[in-house]
Parts: sequence; structure tokens; C-alpha cells
Amino acid sequence: MNTAKLPYVFHLRLIQITVLPTIITGISKAGVQKIKSCLIFDGAMSSIMDNMINFDTISQYNAFNNNETLHPLVSVADLSKAPPRQRSRMRFGFYTVFLKDIKCGDLRYGCNYYDYEEGTLVFLAPGQVLGVENDGAYYQPQGRVLVFHPDLIRGTSLGRHMDDYSFFSYDVHEALHLSEGERKVIFDCFAKIGFELQHAIDKHSKTLIVSNIELFLNYCVRFYDRQFITREAPHKGVLERFEHLLNTYFESEKPQALGLPSVAWCAEQLNLSANYFGDLIKKETGKPAQEYIQSKVMDVAKERIFDTTKSISEVAYELGFKYPQHFTRVFKQRVGYTPNEYRSLN
Repeated sequence: MNTAKLPYVFHLRLIQITVLPTIITGISKAGVQKIKSCLIFDGAMSSIMDNMINFDTISQYNAFNNNETLHPLVSVADLSKAPPRQRSRMRFGFYTVFLKDIKCGDLRYGCNYYDYEEGTLVFLAPGQVLGVENDGAYYQPQGRVLVFHPDLIRGTSLGRHMDDYSFFSYDVHEALHLSEGERKVIFDCFAKIGFELQHAIDKHSKTLIVSNIELFLNYCVRFYDRQFITREAPHKGVLERFEHLLNTYFESEKPQALGLPSVAWCAEQLNLSANYFGDLIKKETGKPAQEYIQSKVMDVAKERIFDTTKSISEVAYELGFKYPQHFTRVFKQRVGYTPNEYRSLN
């Protein structure tokens, strides 16, 4: 079958199917039929999943957007070169950073929809899925996309510190909104990466490309710090709501049923991603969210230890500790005394 003229999404699927003859050699007819059934089922699942498009390589994504592949592991794609298309869901097997120049509708991330504004940066880690609600209409993509494969940064300083860039795990509604000056800086970073991609690959290429990506990400850290301060409306009251959440939690019977509250649980209750919530709390209080929770647990514990009608074990269970010994150990580490010593002193 000639796949050259087929739409690219089907071309990707056929690339995977063409390897089957080498896989099924020696298998019975029944086995071959079972594999064919799986392929049919896979096609049905694709329809159920809104025809999600999977991108595992940089070259696949470049071809989809009609961009030349200058390096197998990194690209700065110009979406204006892509043909008009319908909105769809996509899964990316590499780091992806979108910079949109126009308003492009409601993005779907997980089960939620978010208004994707002009001049925002959205960060995706490998394996994440992003989509735009398909209304049946065609649109012309615009903007720039930086994509780089994890293999590009393995063994580099950036690869060792990639987890520090926690915004790759933020939700879409926690995107980075750029000022005009910041957009110019981002475009300059993209231009530097693009310049290196245009240059013939030599022994300096990887170092310079990775260094410019790291520079770009460090600028994004700075710009997010600015956003935490200047975008007061979305963030206003988060610390107060967090404090209220912890108060009501420990006043209820939830600790005995659910245990100690985690950062992820608190973030979910406040409709924030765990990483964004943790970064925001650290910016507001100077301490990690987990440490803030532990301090709250100890404050509540100090109050309840004064109730001599309850044993230390009862206090521990009420706070959500599974084992009283764990409570005693944590209390002494943070307070300097065991619970019994603290009760006697006071």
C-alpha cells in the first residue's frame, strides 16, 4: 500500500503495522487472526479516544507541522507552516513548550478545559496529553513550539536538574503569561536555538543547544516568580484557603480515615497542581508546602497533648498517624521533646 498520500495521522499508525510480518512469522492462523482482531480493536479505541495523535519522535512532529527536521532530538517548530487542520488531542513523547501568538480556543488537559490566551507558554513533560476541543471547523495553527527529546539532555547538567523545572508538571490553567518584554526574551532564546540547528552539527552543537535550552528554562523560572507576585487575582487567598483547609481537616474525623494530609491532596482540594501549589506556598511562606503541613500537625499536636484524658496513642491516631511510635519520633525531631516529656513540662 502506498502510504505517502495518506493523512499523516494514518501514516503514523501504518508505520507500526508494517512491522507485523516479521513479528508473526511462525504463528498459527488463529494467532494471526487474534493479532488482526487486536488491530481492529486498537482502531476502535483510537476512535473512542477522539483520534488521539501520538508523537514519539521529533521528526514525526516536524512532519505533522510541515517543518524540516534539522536535528533528530530537538526542534523549534513554526506552526504557521502547518496546513489548516481540525482540533484534536495529542500525546507527546518529549518535552514540549508552546508559545502561542493568537487565541486558539479551549485546551483540554485531562478532564478539564482551559481558555488558552494569547502570549502564554504551556509546558508539557514526556507522556502528557493536550488537546483542543474539536468543533468540526478548520483553523490555521500559529506560534512557536520548542520540542526536545529526553535523550538530548541525558548526561548533561540540564538532564541532572530537569526535575527542578517543576512547571513541566503544572496544569494548563497555570500557564506562564508573558509581558511584551518577556516575549522578546523568549523569542531571542528560540532564535539562538534555531541558529544552532541551522549550523552544521559538530562537536559543539549539543553543548550549545542544551545550554540555550537551559538558559530559556532559567528565564522561565524568573518569569514565573514574577507571575506569582503580579497575578494576585488568581492567587489571592490561596494561603488563607490552605490554612482553613488544614483547620477543618483536623477538626473533622478525616485524619483517622485518610491519614495525614499530603501536598497532593491539599492541592487537589484547592484546584491546583501539586507542583504549582508547592511553588506558590514556598514563594508566600519561604518554606515547602510539606514542611508547612508538618508545622501545622505539630501545632495541633501540642494543643491536644494538654488533654490529659487522652493517651499519647489516642492523640497520634486522631492526627492521622498510623503508628504512635512514628508520631513520637516526628514530635521529638521537631519539638525537641517526646510527647510525654512535653506534657510533663507544660
